[in-house]
Amino acid sequence: MTDAAVSPAPAKVPGKASPFNELEVLWVRHWTDSLFSFGVKRPEDFRFRSGEFVMIGLPGEDGAKPVLRAYSIASPCWAEELEFFSIKVADGPLTSRLQKIQPGDTVLMGKKPTGTLVLDALTGGERLFLIGTGTGLAPWLSVARDPDTYARFGHVYVIHTVRSVADLAYRDFFTREIHDDPLIGDEAKAQLTYYPTVTREAFETPGRITDRIKSGDFFRDLGLPEGFDPARDRAMLCGSMAMIKEAGELLETYGLKEGSNAEPADYVLERAFVG
Repeated sequence: MTDAAVSPAPAKVPGKASPFNELEVLWVRHWTDSLFSFGVKRPEDFRFRSGEFVMIGLPGEDGAKPVLRAYSIASPCWAEELEFFSIKVADGPLTSRLQKIQPGDTVLMGKKPTGTLVLDALTGGERLFLIGTGTGLAPWLSVARDPDTYARFGHVYVIHTVRSVADLAYRDFFTREIHDDPLIGDEAKAQLTYYPTVTREAFETPGRITDRIKSGDFFRDLGLPEGFDPARDRAMLCGSMAMIKEAGELLETYGLKEGSNAEPADYVLERAFVG
Protein backbone atom coordinates (compact mmCIF):
# COMPACT_ATOMS: atom_id res chain seq x y z
CA MET A 1 0.00 0.00 0.00
CA THR A 2 2.44 2.60 -1.20
CA ASP A 3 1.84 5.82 -3.09
CA ALA A 4 3.45 4.19 -6.13
CA ALA A 5 0.40 1.94 -6.43
CA VAL A 6 -1.68 4.48 -8.30
CA SER A 7 -3.65 4.46 -11.48
CA PRO A 8 -5.22 7.23 -13.55
CA ALA A 9 -8.98 7.36 -13.44
CA PRO A 10 -10.82 6.28 -16.59
CA ALA A 11 -12.14 9.11 -18.67
CA LYS A 12 -15.71 10.07 -17.94
CA VAL A 13 -17.98 9.21 -20.84
CA PRO A 14 -20.59 11.87 -21.65
CA GLY A 15 -24.04 10.72 -20.63
CA LYS A 16 -22.75 8.02 -18.29
CA ALA A 17 -22.82 8.19 -14.52
CA SER A 18 -19.47 8.84 -12.86
CA PRO A 19 -17.70 5.70 -11.55
CA PHE A 20 -16.83 7.65 -8.41
CA ASN A 21 -18.58 9.12 -5.43
CA GLU A 22 -17.62 12.70 -4.58
CA LEU A 23 -17.46 12.71 -0.79
CA GLU A 24 -17.07 15.43 1.82
CA VAL A 25 -14.11 15.17 4.19
CA LEU A 26 -15.45 15.19 7.76
CA TRP A 27 -12.20 15.18 9.75
CA VAL A 28 -8.44 14.71 9.42
CA ARG A 29 -5.96 13.47 12.05
CA HIS A 30 -2.19 13.72 11.56
CA TRP A 31 -0.46 11.06 13.64
CA THR A 32 3.13 11.84 12.58
CA ASP A 33 4.99 13.54 9.75
CA SER A 34 4.40 10.42 7.68
CA LEU A 35 0.97 9.10 8.79
CA PHE A 36 -2.55 10.51 8.83
CA SER A 37 -6.16 9.39 8.90
CA PHE A 38 -9.31 10.96 7.56
CA GLY A 39 -13.04 10.35 7.51
CA VAL A 40 -15.58 10.97 4.76
CA LYS A 41 -19.33 10.95 4.56
CA ARG A 42 -20.64 7.51 3.59
CA PRO A 43 -22.99 7.38 0.59
CA GLU A 44 -26.37 5.92 1.55
CA ASP A 45 -26.15 3.23 -1.13
CA PHE A 46 -22.54 2.15 -0.42
CA ARG A 47 -22.23 -1.42 0.90
CA PHE A 48 -19.02 -3.31 1.73
CA ARG A 49 -17.70 -6.20 3.78
CA SER A 50 -15.40 -5.41 6.70
CA GLY A 51 -11.80 -5.68 5.45
CA GLU A 52 -12.42 -4.68 1.83
CA PHE A 53 -10.64 -1.89 -0.04
CA VAL A 54 -11.75 0.77 -2.47
CA MET A 55 -10.10 3.26 -4.84
CA ILE A 56 -9.52 6.75 -3.38
CA GLY A 57 -8.39 9.87 -5.22
CA LEU A 58 -8.69 13.60 -5.67
CA PRO A 59 -10.15 15.62 -8.52
CA GLY A 60 -7.52 16.34 -11.15
CA GLU A 61 -5.79 19.69 -11.24
CA ASP A 62 -6.17 21.95 -14.28
CA GLY A 63 -8.46 19.49 -16.05
CA ALA A 64 -6.16 16.48 -15.58
CA LYS A 65 -7.57 13.06 -14.82
CA PRO A 66 -7.66 12.19 -11.13
CA VAL A 67 -5.04 9.79 -9.79
CA LEU A 68 -6.29 6.98 -7.58
CA ARG A 69 -4.86 4.31 -5.29
CA ALA A 70 -6.28 1.38 -3.36
CA TYR A 71 -7.13 2.05 0.29
CA SER A 72 -8.44 -0.42 2.82
CA ILE A 73 -11.57 0.87 4.51
CA ALA A 74 -10.73 1.30 8.19
CA SER A 75 -14.38 1.39 9.24
CA PRO A 76 -16.56 -1.64 9.96
CA CYS A 77 -19.34 -2.45 7.51
CA TRP A 78 -22.00 -0.88 9.76
CA ALA A 79 -20.31 2.52 10.25
CA GLU A 80 -22.05 5.70 9.20
CA GLU A 81 -18.81 7.30 8.02
CA LEU A 82 -15.83 5.86 6.17
CA GLU A 83 -12.35 6.09 7.67
CA PHE A 84 -8.99 5.70 5.90
CA PHE A 85 -5.39 5.44 7.16
CA SER A 86 -2.64 6.76 4.87
CA ILE A 87 1.05 7.38 4.53
CA LYS A 88 2.43 10.74 3.42
CA VAL A 89 4.90 10.86 0.54
CA ALA A 90 6.31 14.30 -0.25
CA ASP A 91 6.47 13.71 -4.01
CA GLY A 92 3.81 10.99 -4.18
CA PRO A 93 1.39 11.29 -7.10
CA LEU A 94 -1.56 11.18 -4.72
CA THR A 95 -0.53 11.57 -1.09
CA SER A 96 1.52 14.71 -1.71
CA ARG A 97 -1.90 16.35 -2.19
CA LEU A 98 -4.10 14.07 -0.10
CA GLN A 99 -2.16 14.82 3.10
CA LYS A 100 -3.24 18.47 2.78
CA ILE A 101 -7.00 17.85 2.76
CA GLN A 102 -9.17 19.69 5.27
CA PRO A 103 -12.71 19.13 6.56
CA GLY A 104 -15.13 20.31 3.88
CA ASP A 105 -12.87 19.28 0.98
CA THR A 106 -13.93 16.67 -1.58
CA VAL A 107 -12.31 13.30 -2.27
CA LEU A 108 -13.23 10.73 -4.89
CA MET A 109 -14.10 7.16 -3.96
CA GLY A 110 -14.82 4.25 -6.24
CA LYS A 111 -18.24 2.62 -6.06
CA LYS A 112 -17.05 -1.01 -6.08
CA PRO A 113 -15.29 -2.25 -2.93
CA THR A 114 -13.45 -5.56 -3.17
CA GLY A 115 -10.73 -7.60 -1.50
CA THR A 116 -9.80 -10.86 0.19
CA LEU A 117 -9.22 -9.66 3.77
CA VAL A 118 -12.73 -10.69 4.73
CA LEU A 119 -14.18 -13.35 7.01
CA ASP A 120 -15.85 -15.01 4.03
CA ALA A 121 -12.43 -16.04 2.68
CA LEU A 122 -11.57 -18.01 5.82
CA THR A 123 -12.86 -21.34 7.03
CA GLY A 124 -13.98 -21.71 10.63
CA GLY A 125 -11.43 -21.57 13.43
CA GLU A 126 -10.88 -20.68 17.06
CA ARG A 127 -8.15 -17.99 16.88
CA LEU A 128 -7.78 -15.19 14.33
CA PHE A 129 -4.40 -13.49 13.85
CA LEU A 130 -4.54 -10.11 12.05
CA ILE A 131 -0.93 -9.37 11.08
CA GLY A 132 -0.09 -5.95 9.65
CA THR A 133 2.78 -3.51 9.13
CA GLY A 134 2.47 0.27 8.80
CA THR A 135 -0.82 1.34 7.25
CA GLY A 136 -1.58 -2.35 6.77
CA LEU A 137 -3.32 -1.94 10.12
CA ALA A 138 -6.28 -0.32 8.33
CA PRO A 139 -8.31 -3.45 7.50
CA TRP A 140 -7.90 -4.70 11.09
CA LEU A 141 -9.63 -1.53 12.30
CA SER A 142 -12.56 -2.71 10.23
CA VAL A 143 -12.49 -6.43 11.00
CA ALA A 144 -11.91 -5.91 14.74
CA ARG A 145 -15.07 -3.80 15.01
CA ASP A 146 -17.32 -6.29 13.23
CA PRO A 147 -19.55 -8.36 15.56
CA ASP A 148 -19.26 -11.34 13.19
CA THR A 149 -15.54 -11.54 13.98
CA TYR A 150 -16.22 -12.29 17.64
CA ALA A 151 -19.08 -14.63 16.80
CA ARG A 152 -16.79 -16.72 14.58
CA PHE A 153 -13.57 -16.68 16.63
CA GLY A 154 -12.99 -17.16 20.32
CA HIS A 155 -9.94 -14.89 20.34
CA VAL A 156 -8.67 -12.19 17.98
CA TYR A 157 -5.05 -10.94 17.88
CA VAL A 158 -4.30 -7.56 16.27
CA ILE A 159 -0.57 -7.50 15.46
CA HIS A 160 1.06 -4.26 14.27
CA THR A 161 4.74 -3.84 13.36
CA VAL A 162 6.18 -0.35 12.76
CA ARG A 163 9.58 1.35 12.70
CA SER A 164 9.18 3.78 15.61
CA VAL A 165 6.92 3.96 18.65
CA ALA A 166 5.27 7.11 17.29
CA ASP A 167 4.11 5.08 14.29
CA LEU A 168 1.85 2.95 16.50
CA ALA A 169 -1.23 4.85 15.38
CA TYR A 170 -4.43 3.58 17.01
CA ARG A 171 -2.50 2.10 19.94
CA ASP A 172 -4.83 3.82 22.43
CA PHE A 173 -7.81 2.63 20.44
CA PHE A 174 -6.87 -1.04 20.60
CA THR A 175 -5.73 -0.98 24.22
CA ARG A 176 -8.53 1.13 25.66
CA GLU A 177 -11.05 2.90 23.44
CA ILE A 178 -12.39 -0.19 21.66
CA HIS A 179 -13.58 -1.49 25.03
CA ASP A 180 -16.11 1.36 25.10
CA ASP A 181 -17.52 0.53 21.66
CA PRO A 182 -21.31 0.23 22.16
CA LEU A 183 -21.59 -2.65 19.70
CA ILE A 184 -18.56 -4.87 20.38
CA GLY A 185 -16.89 -3.36 23.45
CA ASP A 186 -17.64 -6.26 25.79
CA GLU A 187 -16.52 -8.82 23.21
CA ALA A 188 -13.31 -6.92 22.48
CA LYS A 189 -12.51 -6.68 26.19
CA ALA A 190 -12.84 -10.44 26.56
CA GLN A 191 -11.60 -11.70 23.19
CA LEU A 192 -9.17 -9.19 21.62
CA THR A 193 -5.42 -8.90 22.24
CA TYR A 194 -3.31 -6.10 20.76
CA TYR A 195 0.35 -6.96 20.06
CA PRO A 196 2.60 -4.15 18.73
CA THR A 197 6.27 -4.51 17.74
CA VAL A 198 8.81 -1.80 16.91
CA THR A 199 11.88 -2.38 14.72
CA ARG A 200 14.06 0.73 15.07
CA GLU A 201 13.58 1.91 18.66
CA ALA A 202 13.71 0.36 22.10
CA PHE A 203 10.40 -1.30 22.91
CA GLU A 204 9.10 -4.08 25.13
CA THR A 205 8.46 -6.26 22.07
CA PRO A 206 11.21 -5.25 19.62
CA GLY A 207 11.81 -6.42 16.07
CA ARG A 208 9.85 -7.63 13.08
CA ILE A 209 6.83 -9.78 13.77
CA THR A 210 8.17 -12.53 11.50
CA ASP A 211 11.39 -12.69 13.54
CA ARG A 212 9.42 -12.89 16.79
CA ILE A 213 7.32 -15.71 15.37
CA LYS A 214 10.44 -17.61 14.24
CA SER A 215 12.15 -17.20 17.62
CA GLY A 216 9.04 -18.24 19.50
CA ASP A 217 9.00 -14.94 21.45
CA PHE A 218 5.61 -14.08 19.94
CA PHE A 219 3.96 -17.19 21.35
CA ARG A 220 5.72 -16.92 24.71
CA ASP A 221 4.68 -13.28 25.10
CA LEU A 222 1.04 -14.25 24.61
CA GLY A 223 1.20 -17.42 26.65
CA LEU A 224 0.33 -19.57 23.63
CA PRO A 225 1.60 -22.98 22.58
CA GLU A 226 4.47 -22.37 20.16
CA GLY A 227 3.47 -22.46 16.51
CA PHE A 228 0.26 -22.09 14.51
CA ASP A 229 -2.24 -24.93 14.38
CA PRO A 230 -4.12 -25.38 11.08
CA ALA A 231 -6.93 -27.09 12.97
CA ARG A 232 -7.85 -23.92 14.84
CA ASP A 233 -5.77 -20.92 13.71
CA ARG A 234 -6.67 -18.50 10.93
CA ALA A 235 -4.74 -15.41 9.78
CA MET A 236 -4.92 -12.32 7.59
CA LEU A 237 -1.87 -10.45 6.26
CA CYS A 238 -1.59 -6.83 5.12
CA GLY A 239 1.32 -4.39 4.84
CA SER A 240 4.77 -4.46 3.28
CA MET A 241 5.38 -6.92 0.47
CA ALA A 242 8.39 -8.35 2.31
CA MET A 243 6.35 -9.08 5.45
CA ILE A 244 3.46 -10.60 3.55
CA LYS A 245 5.76 -12.92 1.59
CA GLU A 246 7.73 -14.01 4.66
CA ALA A 247 4.69 -14.39 6.91
CA GLY A 248 2.83 -16.34 4.25
CA GLU A 249 5.75 -18.75 3.91
CA LEU A 250 5.89 -19.11 7.70
CA LEU A 251 2.19 -19.95 7.92
CA GLU A 252 2.62 -22.52 5.16
CA THR A 253 5.39 -24.26 7.14
CA TYR A 254 2.85 -24.80 9.92
CA GLY A 255 0.40 -26.33 7.45
CA LEU A 256 -1.91 -23.37 6.88
CA LYS A 257 -3.21 -22.92 3.31
CA GLU A 258 -3.98 -19.66 1.51
CA GLY A 259 -7.64 -18.97 0.89
CA SER A 260 -9.71 -16.66 -1.29
CA ASN A 261 -13.28 -15.53 -1.76
CA ALA A 262 -13.80 -18.41 -4.20
CA GLU A 263 -12.04 -21.02 -2.05
CA PRO A 264 -11.94 -20.14 1.67
CA ALA A 265 -9.04 -21.63 3.62
CA ASP A 266 -6.71 -20.90 6.58
CA TYR A 267 -5.12 -17.53 5.79
CA VAL A 268 -5.55 -14.69 3.32
CA LEU A 269 -3.50 -11.76 2.06
CA GLU A 270 -4.36 -8.78 -0.11
CA ARG A 271 -2.77 -9.36 -3.50
CA ALA A 272 -3.87 -5.94 -4.76
CA PHE A 273 -1.09 -4.47 -2.59
CA VAL A 274 1.53 -7.12 -3.34
CA GLY A 275 2.28 -6.58 -6.99
